[in-house]
Parts: sequence; C-alpha cells; structure tokens
Amino acid sequence: MRARTYNQSHVARNHDGRRRISIYWTWSYPWEAQRDPASMENRFSTMTEVRNVLWPSYETPEYDAANFLQGIAGTLELFHRSALAFQELAEEATGHPVAVFQRIDQAGYKLPIDERILADTDTLMVFGLDHLLSEQQAAPEEIAAIAEWLKREGTCLLLAPHHDVGFTDNYDQRQVEYEHHGDRLVPRQQRFGQYTRSLMRALNVPVHNIWGLRPAVVEGTKEIAPLTGFRDLDTPRLLDNVTTFNFHPHLPHYELTAPEGKELQVLGRQRIDPNRPHPFTDAGNTEFNALVWMPPAGQRAGDIVLIDSTHFTTLFGGTDSLRNLWHNLATMK
Repeated sequence: MRARTYNQSHVARNHDGRRRISIYWTWSYPWEAQRDPASMENRFSTMTEVRNVLWPSYETPEYDAANFLQGIAGTLELFHRSALAFQELAEEATGHPVAVFQRIDQAGYKLPIDERILADTDTLMVFGLDHLLSEQQAAPEEIAAIAEWLKREGTCLLLAPHHDVGFTDNYDQRQVEYEHHGDRLVPRQQRFGQYTRSLMRALNVPVHNIWGLRPAVVEGTKEIAPLTGFRDLDTPRLLDNVTTFNFHPHLPHYELTAPEGKELQVLGRQRIDPNRPHPFTDAGNTEFNALVWMPPAGQRAGDIVLIDSTHFTTLFGGTDSLRNLWHNLATMK
C-alpha cells in the first residue's frame, strides 16, 4: 500500500483525454458519526455492532479498539476502505487517481459541489448515503454549477441514492421489510438520499429511490442471480462482460417517475428473492431497476447514470463481473 495522506487540499489532475473520476460522499460525517447509538432508527451501525453481528470476521488486531474506531465512525470508515479496490482499478485504467470528497468531512470542513470539484472531473460519482434526517440539500449554486458542467462534452454524472427502508408508519410493513432483507445491522427504518433526491428534482432526473430489496440467488448457491441486461440499449457499453452486480441484501429500486423512452432508459434489472415476502413483490413485481441511463439531451452534453454505490465497494464481496463494470465506467466513451 502506498503512503496515505489526510487533511490536505486536492491537487488538480491534468486533462489528457482520459477520464478523471471523483467520488462525492453526500453525508455529513460528524452528523452521522455522532448519532445516538441508543437510537433505534435512521443511523449507521457502530463498529461494535458490526463485529458482533459478523463475528468473527473483524476479530483481528487491525480492528480492535487500539487500532480502529469502535463507534459509528468506524463503520463509516469501512465504507471508505471498501471503495479502495474500485479506486485502484480506475487509476490503473485512466492513469489518474480517483479524488474522494465528502460534503462535510471528519474535520468539519463543508465542501459543496462547485468548480473546485468539477473543474478537473469528467465522471462525478455522487454516493447518496446521507440519512434524510440530516437534511442535506443541494444549494441553487451547486445545481447551477453541475448543470453548467454537464454542458461539457464527455462528462458523466453518476447518481447513487441508497435504499429507503421502512418509509411507512405501519409497523407491520416495517417488520415485513426487515424480514425480507434479513440484515440485522439495518434498522426497521433507514431512509437515505435527501441530497441526491434534491439533485434529481432540480436536474429533471425522473427517478425515485425506494425500498431496500434482496436480490434472488442462483438456486442451491449463495451467488447473486444474473442481471437482466438490456444490451441493445447500452450505447455507453456499461454492461460489456458484466453478468452480475454485487449481492447486497437491501438495494434500492430506481422507480421511474416518467415514461421510459429514448431519454430515459433502464439498462439493467435485478431479480428479487421470491422466497421472502415484500410489499413490492406482493404487488406483482419480480425485478427492480438497478441501472438507469439518461443519454445527452438538449443542452446537456453529458450522460447521467443511476446505480447504487454498493456496486463500487467490496463490503459485500466482489467479482470479475463487478470489476468489468468498474472498468467500463472508467473508460466510458
């Protein structure tokens, strides 16, 4: 591993025709990390809870209290660690290091999306893991800056609002959703993505992140079922040599709020576990939208892609298929 740096200003990357990728975590790190661990809902797990539920996976010296944060902050750092494999592959493919930004970082510095981020970015990956309660909202200046940036040829805005579990006041439904995903580290209500939702509204992206759905597996195995890919529509070739995404027990459905057509295309759907009841499957649905693409249109010269951030992390495993997805995004034409 190379030497790691922290708490310093971003060094701009030169434009050489290859993609410069930036990740933007939408959370307020202090708000998320300082949530009361006694709260039953709308918080990340503490590292102690992670160690207990996933025991003995983290029972190694590097994760003990002398070396690793044991509260919620430790879990947030797991997310950062889990994106390193993607960052390494993307740098190999492009020759540029992946820049990683946070809306409000550990030291309390707030960084809205503006020219400081956009000037040397070709692909901006907005990881929507802010809890709704933290009230993160895109400011008018941010929206204007992103809209202007998207007029630049070759840009790609990847929006990744995470799940919305237990959005009802009906406790019975919350319990059904909880039993469906089966993850003891996810509370019966965990709602994400206010920041990305505000961006989608302002940029006329007719998509809403809803539910937290468990993918089906290949019968008799623990392997995720193949992705239903619409490759004839896949002009950006994101799905070249991609047969599966990441298995994650509570993935969002990207519900379209406008008719599907040439300006709004579902490129991939994921089959849902048919053996675990859920309101979405009770309504007759067997798959959820996992990959949505909006090609350039009007004044917007850049692409907009919607896919969950989980597919760019290794917290829940990783496969050659997933690495192919990463490479396709990094080298997207």
